Amino acid sequence: MVSGKRILIATILGLIFGVISYLLAKPYAPAGGIPTSGVLAIIMGRGVMGFAIGVSACRMRWWLHGILMGFIFSLPGAFGAVWLGFGQAILVRSLITGIVYGFLVELITAVVFKARVSESRMAAQPA
Repeated sequence: MVSGKRILIATILGLIFGVISYLLAKPYAPAGGIPTSGVLAIIMGRGVMGFAIGVSACRMRWWLHGILMGFIFSLPGAFGAVWLGFGQAILVRSLITGIVYGFLVELITAVVFKARVSESRMAAQPA
Protein backbone atom coordinates (compact mmCIF):
# COMPACT_ATOMS: atom_id res chain seq x y z
CA MET A 1 0.00 0.00 0.00
CA VAL A 2 1.26 3.45 -0.84
CA SER A 3 0.77 6.38 1.50
CA GLY A 4 -0.34 9.86 0.51
CA LYS A 5 2.76 11.22 2.24
CA ARG A 6 4.99 9.21 -0.12
CA ILE A 7 3.14 10.39 -3.23
CA LEU A 8 3.17 14.04 -2.15
CA ILE A 9 6.87 14.12 -1.22
CA ALA A 10 7.99 12.32 -4.39
CA THR A 11 5.83 14.54 -6.63
CA ILE A 12 7.10 17.76 -5.05
CA LEU A 13 10.68 16.54 -5.38
CA GLY A 14 10.06 15.65 -9.03
CA LEU A 15 8.77 19.18 -9.70
CA ILE A 16 11.77 20.70 -7.92
CA PHE A 17 14.13 18.59 -10.02
CA GLY A 18 12.11 19.65 -13.08
CA VAL A 19 12.92 23.29 -12.37
CA ILE A 20 16.57 22.36 -11.88
CA SER A 21 16.51 20.46 -15.20
CA TYR A 22 15.11 23.52 -16.95
CA LEU A 23 17.79 25.76 -15.45
CA LEU A 24 20.49 23.31 -16.54
CA ALA A 25 19.02 23.08 -20.06
CA LYS A 26 18.83 26.87 -20.63
CA PRO A 27 22.50 27.33 -21.61
CA TYR A 28 22.24 24.54 -24.20
CA ALA A 29 19.08 25.87 -25.84
CA PRO A 30 19.10 26.51 -29.58
CA ALA A 31 19.07 30.09 -30.92
CA GLY A 32 15.38 30.75 -30.22
CA GLY A 33 15.57 29.59 -26.61
CA ILE A 34 13.26 27.07 -24.99
CA PRO A 35 9.61 27.65 -25.87
CA THR A 36 7.07 27.81 -23.05
CA SER A 37 5.73 24.40 -24.03
CA GLY A 38 9.26 23.02 -23.70
CA VAL A 39 9.68 24.55 -20.24
CA LEU A 40 6.40 23.01 -19.13
CA ALA A 41 7.37 19.66 -20.67
CA ILE A 42 10.68 19.62 -18.79
CA ILE A 43 9.16 20.53 -15.43
CA MET A 44 6.07 18.35 -15.76
CA GLY A 45 8.11 15.42 -17.12
CA ARG A 46 10.18 15.34 -13.94
CA GLY A 47 7.03 15.93 -11.88
CA VAL A 48 5.40 12.89 -13.47
CA MET A 49 8.56 10.92 -12.76
CA GLY A 50 8.30 11.89 -9.09
CA PHE A 51 4.61 11.01 -9.00
CA ALA A 52 5.29 7.63 -10.61
CA ILE A 53 8.03 6.90 -8.08
CA GLY A 54 5.68 7.85 -5.25
CA VAL A 55 2.74 5.83 -6.50
CA SER A 56 4.70 2.76 -7.61
CA ALA A 57 4.38 -0.24 -5.34
CA CYS A 58 7.19 -2.25 -6.94
CA ARG A 59 8.97 -4.54 -4.53
CA MET A 60 12.65 -3.83 -5.11
CA ARG A 61 15.43 -2.01 -3.35
CA TRP A 62 14.71 1.71 -3.10
CA TRP A 63 17.87 2.78 -4.92
CA LEU A 64 17.26 0.43 -7.86
CA HIS A 65 13.63 1.54 -8.06
CA GLY A 66 14.68 5.21 -8.26
CA ILE A 67 17.33 4.54 -10.90
CA LEU A 68 15.00 2.50 -13.12
CA MET A 69 12.10 4.94 -12.86
CA GLY A 70 14.41 7.89 -13.51
CA PHE A 71 15.80 6.22 -16.62
CA ILE A 72 12.41 5.16 -17.99
CA PHE A 73 10.76 8.54 -17.46
CA SER A 74 13.75 10.38 -18.95
CA LEU A 75 13.59 8.60 -22.30
CA PRO A 76 10.79 10.70 -23.88
CA GLY A 77 12.33 14.00 -22.79
CA ALA A 78 15.79 12.99 -23.93
CA PHE A 79 14.65 12.06 -27.43
CA GLY A 80 12.41 15.13 -27.53
CA ALA A 81 15.37 17.37 -26.73
CA VAL A 82 17.35 15.87 -29.61
CA TRP A 83 14.37 16.38 -31.92
CA LEU A 84 14.09 20.05 -30.86
CA GLY A 85 17.69 20.71 -31.83
CA PHE A 86 19.59 20.53 -28.56
CA GLY A 87 22.07 18.08 -30.07
CA GLN A 88 22.92 14.45 -29.44
CA ALA A 89 24.99 15.14 -26.31
CA ILE A 90 21.85 16.28 -24.50
CA LEU A 91 20.41 12.77 -24.92
CA VAL A 92 23.08 11.30 -22.66
CA ARG A 93 22.94 14.24 -20.24
CA SER A 94 19.18 13.98 -19.93
CA LEU A 95 19.30 10.25 -19.26
CA ILE A 96 22.07 10.63 -16.67
CA THR A 97 20.31 13.46 -14.86
CA GLY A 98 17.08 11.46 -14.94
CA ILE A 99 18.83 8.52 -13.30
CA VAL A 100 20.38 10.80 -10.68
CA TYR A 101 17.09 12.61 -10.01
CA GLY A 102 15.18 9.31 -9.76
CA PHE A 103 17.75 8.04 -7.27
CA LEU A 104 17.57 11.29 -5.26
CA VAL A 105 13.75 11.35 -5.24
CA GLU A 106 13.66 7.80 -3.90
CA LEU A 107 16.51 8.47 -1.44
CA ILE A 108 14.84 11.55 0.03
CA THR A 109 11.36 9.98 0.00
CA ALA A 110 12.20 6.51 1.32
CA VAL A 111 15.24 7.13 3.52
CA VAL A 112 15.09 10.74 4.73
CA PHE A 113 11.29 11.01 5.14
CA LYS A 114 10.85 7.26 5.76
CA ALA A 115 7.88 7.14 3.37
CA ARG A 116 8.45 3.65 2.06
CA VAL A 117 6.03 1.34 0.32
CA SER A 118 4.32 -0.46 3.19
CA GLU A 119 3.46 -4.11 3.29
CA SER A 120 -0.18 -4.63 2.48
CA ARG A 121 -1.74 -7.44 4.41
CA MET A 122 -4.81 -9.14 3.13
CA ALA A 123 -7.26 -10.13 5.84
CA ALA A 124 -8.56 -13.65 5.67
CA GLN A 125 -11.96 -13.67 4.03
CA PRO A 126 -14.72 -15.68 5.72
CA ALA A 127 -15.87 -18.63 3.70
